[in-house]
Amino acid sequence: MTNNRAHIPTYDNIGFQHEEVRPPPYNQQQGIYPTMPQGTPSYVAVTPSPVINTHQTVTPAIPATPQHTGQRKDKKKCHWKYMLCATLCVLLILGVAALLLWYFLYYQCLLGRSCRTGGKCLSLSQWCDGVQDCPHGEDEARCFRLHGTNFMLESFSSDSQKWMPVCAENWNNNYGQAVCEHMGYNRQQYVSFSETSAGPSAADGYMKLKSGSSHSSLLTSQLTHSKSCSVRAVSLKCIDCGQSSAAPSSRIVGGTEAVRGAWPWQVSLQIFSQHVCGGSIISPHWILSAAHCFQDSNNNPRQWRVYSGDVSLTRLSFGTGTRVRKIINHEKYDSDTNDNDIALLRLDSPLTFSSSVKPVCLPSAGVDLSPERQAWVTGWGALRSSGPSPDKLNQAQVTIYSRETCNQPRILDGAITETMICAGKLEGGVDSCQGDSGGPLVVKQGGLWWLAGDTSWGIGCALRNKPGVYGNVTHFIDWVYTQMQND
Repeated sequence: MTNNRAHIPTYDNIGFQHEEVRPPPYNQQQGIYPTMPQGTPSYVAVTPSPVINTHQTVTPAIPATPQHTGQRKDKKKCHWKYMLCATLCVLLILGVAALLLWYFLYYQCLLGRSCRTGGKCLSLSQWCDGVQDCPHGEDEARCFRLHGTNFMLESFSSDSQKWMPVCAENWNNNYGQAVCEHMGYNRQQYVSFSETSAGPSAADGYMKLKSGSSHSSLLTSQLTHSKSCSVRAVSLKCIDCGQSSAAPSSRIVGGTEAVRGAWPWQVSLQIFSQHVCGGSIISPHWILSAAHCFQDSNNNPRQWRVYSGDVSLTRLSFGTGTRVRKIINHEKYDSDTNDNDIALLRLDSPLTFSSSVKPVCLPSAGVDLSPERQAWVTGWGALRSSGPSPDKLNQAQVTIYSRETCNQPRILDGAITETMICAGKLEGGVDSCQGDSGGPLVVKQGGLWWLAGDTSWGIGCALRNKPGVYGNVTHFIDWVYTQMQND
């Protein structure tokens, strides 16, 4: 955290070094969220015309005889041979074209989705239809999500290919616990379900429990589409998240010291009792951080300890910390561009929640993380570029900017991809810095704090027109839940 205005651009945050030559600019897109492709590419097989032999043999003129008539019959017979040959060639080419078309449409699964293992191609209607078709069940794995600040439960309809609110008819906490566990949360942390208005989300109807349903069965098989719902939609709290016991400082220029309980999800990730990176608590067993913190020799989970519950590193060091069982770096993390800079740490034992140790909320669909939103970044990072680090946790308020703004040549020159968010102050003076890596970028909406990003990289610290860059947690939300489910 820094209010430094140095003029020498250096690249900060552990594990990140850019070369002098920047990679080619990425496609610029509006907003924070990735844009899905709208169409399916088509493949047109071009069939070449058969080559017809037009060469004729010239012979001396002789009187017509029956033999010559016979020769003309031979030529006609030969003509049919050419026609037969040409037809067979055309059929062969069409067969090859059909085979290629099948390869691209089925084997490459352009009109459907492939299972993660085995290469099996499923039609889109087979995903979330209640029948496990993939060997590892991923076709039925990500069929529920939470929407908005009221945590409205939505289920994906295989028939309409849309997300729809779940009707609360016949719903109970047994179903709620089953869904939360299905999403990757621990059953012991389940809070409760309630009812909420579906609003415009119910324009196409609801997903409703079938009569005689059982929460012990595959949940997607228990739901069916319904045009109406006699009650309201399900609101589901899988974990008590996003609540702070102290308000942050109102200052917005430079970093200020945080008070205990203001950011209870912030953790210090340490090696040999030395702070290396930050992270965010998302459940008793899981910490979200940045992949660049755990490269090369730092990828051994046994050397890491997680410290939580205080704003002072000195006081934190009196504890033993929590051991890390597993480090999961994003499989597509690129150390050259810092694309896909996210990681999860699976703890060896669960954290005990208190007023100073709480999880932050993972972003639900529909939570407003649009450009120009105000956000907060926290960490024990350097107070200036290559400068000393504080003992107390620092906090700073920043502005989230659009990808289009950040990719301007005078700012970050096309380096911001859909897996990133940039935030800071274009006038300079407020930023994250080295040592803040992996720590949270959060926004407040609906009275709760939501995790928008993890601190990734920056050009220097707090320079003019050089905002900090953060991993886009919304872009990774399916990946996060998948890792939690797999564990």
